[in-house]
Amino acid sequence: MTQTNDRRETATAGTLGALLFTATLLFYLVTLTPFVDLSAASTSDAATAKSSTINQLIYLSLTAALWLTVFNSPRRHLVARPRGLLIVLLFWFAVVSAFSAQPDLALKRVFLAMLTIINGSILLLLPRSERQFAGMLTLCCLGALGLAYLGVVLMPQLAIHQASEVREPMNAGLWRGHFAHKNVAAAAMVIISFAGLYLFGTGRRLLGGAIVLLAVVFLTRTGGKSAAMALPGILAIAWVFERWRTMRTPMVVIGIAAVNILTIGCSVSPAMRGLVAQLGIDPSFTNRTDIWKIGAGAALDNPLTGYGFQLFWQTDAMVHKGGAAASWAFAAFNGHNAYLDMAITTGLPGLALTLILLVWLPLRDIGRAEATTNDPALTRFFVRIWLYGVLVACVESLFFQSGSLIWFMLVVAIFGLHLQANAHEIKEPAHHRRSIEPAHV
Repeated sequence: MTQTNDRRETATAGTLGALLFTATLLFYLVTLTPFVDLSAASTSDAATAKSSTINQLIYLSLTAALWLTVFNSPRRHLVARPRGLLIVLLFWFAVVSAFSAQPDLALKRVFLAMLTIINGSILLLLPRSERQFAGMLTLCCLGALGLAYLGVVLMPQLAIHQASEVREPMNAGLWRGHFAHKNVAAAAMVIISFAGLYLFGTGRRLLGGAIVLLAVVFLTRTGGKSAAMALPGILAIAWVFERWRTMRTPMVVIGIAAVNILTIGCSVSPAMRGLVAQLGIDPSFTNRTDIWKIGAGAALDNPLTGYGFQLFWQTDAMVHKGGAAASWAFAAFNGHNAYLDMAITTGLPGLALTLILLVWLPLRDIGRAEATTNDPALTRFFVRIWLYGVLVACVESLFFQSGSLIWFMLVVAIFGLHLQANAHEIKEPAHHRRSIEPAHV
C-alpha cells in the first residue's frame, strides 16, 4: 500500500512539474498581456497599472509554486548552483543599491533578479525525462507560433505595427504577433528556431523542421535586422565552437571584447568611427553611440560602486539633465549594451562577477559536459542560446531584466550547461510513458 501511494505521489509530482514547466515558459513566450495596443495614447494609465499588478501577482504565485515543488524533491540540491558565486554576486548588487540614490527601487529590482535566476535554475529540474522536456518544449513553441500567426491573420491591427502608433509609426507593416514590439518578436523567433533545431537533431524531424520554418518566416517579416543576421551568425559560430575546442575561450572572450571596443569606441573615437564606416557598417549603430558616450562617461565617473542596480537610466536626474536640448540620449531607457550597463550600475566589481557567471562558468561547463554521457544535442541547444545571449548583449541591455525572454532563456541555458556537466540526464524510452525520475538527477 505504501509503495502504491509513493508511486501515485511521484506521478502527481511529475504532472505538476510538467504543468509548471509549460506555464513558466509560456509566461515568457506569450506573456500575460499579449496583443498590446500600441496606438493607445499612454502606457501609464490606470489600465496599465492594473495589468502590472496582476502580472506581478501571477509571477509571484508561479514562483511560489516552482519553489515549493522543487524544494520538496530530492533534487533541491541542484537548484542555483554554484551558490557561492550567486550569493556574492547578489550581495554586491544589494550593497551598491543600498547606498544609491533610490535604494528602495534598486533593492526591489535585485530581489526580482534573484527570483528570475532561481526560477531559471529550477525549470530544467521539472521534466521527468528528456522526452517529456522535448514534448513540452514543442508544445510551448508551437503555441507561441500559432498565437503569433493567428494574430497576424485575425487581428492585424494588433499583431502588425501600424502607422497610428504613438512611439514608432515608421515600423508600420512589420509583424510583431502577440509580442510588444517587432524586435521582441524577432528575438523570440531566434530562440524558437534554436528549439526547433534541437528537436530536429534529436530525431523529431517533422516537428523540428516545421518549428524552424515557421519561426524563420515570421522572423523575416518582423524587419528585425539584428536578429535576422544573428541567427545564421550564431549557428556558424556554434559550429566552429563545437569543433575547434582550443579556440573556444579566445573566440568568446576576444569576440565580446572586440565588439564592445568597436561599438563603444565609435562613441568616443573619430578614428574608430571612420574605420567602422569603411567596413560598410553604420558607425552610429542606429544612433546608439550618443547613448554609449554618456554611459562610458558615467562608468568612469563612478567605477567602484556604480549608481545602483538598474538605476542610472530613466531616473529624474538623467531625463532632465542639462535640459531637453542637451541630448535625446539622456532620456534613453537603457544603455543598449548589457556590459556597459553593469559597469554603470554595479561598478567594475559587479561587471567582473557578471562575467564570471555568464562567460567563464559556461565555458568551463561546456568542456565538462562533453566528457559525460549526456545528450550532445541538448548541450548544443544550450550553447546556441548562450552564445546568442552574451553576444547580443553587446548591443542590447538584457542582463538581469526580469521580464525578458532572452535573459530568462540565457539563465536556463547557463544552468542547463551546469547540469549537463555535473548531473545525469534521464533518458526515457519511447514505449515508457511514465518515469519516476526528473530530467536531471
